[in-house]
Amino acid sequence: MPVPRVVIVGRPNVGKSSLLNWLAGLRVAVVEDRPGITRDRVDYLMCHEERFFEFVDTGGIGIQDEDNLTQLIEEQIQTAIESAAVILFVVDTREGLLPLDEEVASRLRPIDVPVICVANKTDDPKMDDQAAEFYRLGRGKIVPVSTIQNRNKAMLLNMILERLPPPEADEADQGEEEPEMKVAIVGRRNVGKSTFVNTLAQAARMIVSEVPGTTRDSVDVRFELDGKAFVAIDTPGLRRPQSRGSSIDFYGTHRAQRSIRRADVALLFLDGSQRISKVDKQLSDYISQQYKPCILVVNKWDLMAKSMPTEKWVRYLHDTFRTMRYSPIAFVTGQTGKNVKALLNHCQMLFRQSRQRISTGQLNRLLRNAVRSSPPPLHRNKRPKIYYGTQVGVQPPTLVMFCNNPQSISKPYQRYLLGSVRDHLQFEEVPIKLYLRKRQQSDHRDEVDANEVDANHDGAPQKAEQTKPPAPGDATQGDTTQRAAGE
Repeated sequence: MPVPRVVIVGRPNVGKSSLLNWLAGLRVAVVEDRPGITRDRVDYLMCHEERFFEFVDTGGIGIQDEDNLTQLIEEQIQTAIESAAVILFVVDTREGLLPLDEEVASRLRPIDVPVICVANKTDDPKMDDQAAEFYRLGRGKIVPVSTIQNRNKAMLLNMILERLPPPEADEADQGEEEPEMKVAIVGRRNVGKSTFVNTLAQAARMIVSEVPGTTRDSVDVRFELDGKAFVAIDTPGLRRPQSRGSSIDFYGTHRAQRSIRRADVALLFLDGSQRISKVDKQLSDYISQQYKPCILVVNKWDLMAKSMPTEKWVRYLHDTFRTMRYSPIAFVTGQTGKNVKALLNHCQMLFRQSRQRISTGQLNRLLRNAVRSSPPPLHRNKRPKIYYGTQVGVQPPTLVMFCNNPQSISKPYQRYLLGSVRDHLQFEEVPIKLYLRKRQQSDHRDEVDANEVDANHDGAPQKAEQTKPPAPGDATQGDTTQRAAGE
């Protein structure tokens, strides 16, 4: 399972960003005493009691942004809520219960994940009775906290851990039957997505027409191949933002993006008879941002096979989609079904790669070799040091590397390390999420620089180690963390 997300929501200026900084133990989000400072989602990887999870700070619900970005802020909030394993609903004890708090509570009511109501700015136990009025919101036990007075931090973190999905699920996934794979089929208008779905389902499941924009909603189609069930998500064809002239186009774009987020694998359909467009690049960027395995599918190849060799198309796609060089490329004819079965088999392989786990020892042996082959570039005349790494999640494979200064590991060097992982482990064609964390002073592990090498190691996958890395715990004041990076 992916690293679980704890999403912080609430009306403007209740102290959501201050709460994130307080729980993280360092300044992650910008804090200012006026509403509307936070617009984008702000992520921070946290470890408490040897359990990793991600905090996600969001903008204030209900704010009217001074730069007319209200709609975009709301989209970011909704995306975060949809990805949440636990929600922290933050309210302000000093100001008391306001109508906008009730509006936020109403918005969260249909959400089927645990919600913790956090009464912030409860600076003194005498104010606990004042915080009790928030019981009217119907969110169960209220947790009175104060980021200024450092009240009830451990209580809140423990409540979060109690409500996270059980960590045993991560290990159980490896032994259970492979779950049903969801494949999102995305692309601009009239590239043959619906025809492809009908070929998969072996029925006229979707309306197919030469008129662009025939499909106006995301549609789930279940089908079987070689006894295995799949879900194909057909999405509306997209066009450039300035060309979207109706609410149908607007909502179609959002449904396509939502389909990408809930899919296990994305198929980015391209028309073999046309050049790559700006919409294609925007879609590839969105897929990359969501860390979804992707296959670049050149459709209608029967019309182009004789006029353009596949090698030329491969070079063209690699030069165009530089951030997705690891993504495989398929040439199909959706109408006749040519290469469709091979494409679905490749989807299954990517799905399995995205759910793969590697042992901590295996990862550190690889990091040791990569660092010895090419040490990190100097940063302010000092050589950055990487101590050890561990995998903390799947779908996408999520790695944490502990070092002396995360800021000193450059982006090109991060890409080099990810390339080494991809080349030598089981993640050849899927995106990898990478976090850099500063090692705690009490943590003395240094496996990357270890002199001893496992003599029995022959490059074969080792059994996953049962020991977990020392918990960084609450970060110290000097701790710094970079957001996730991926190729």
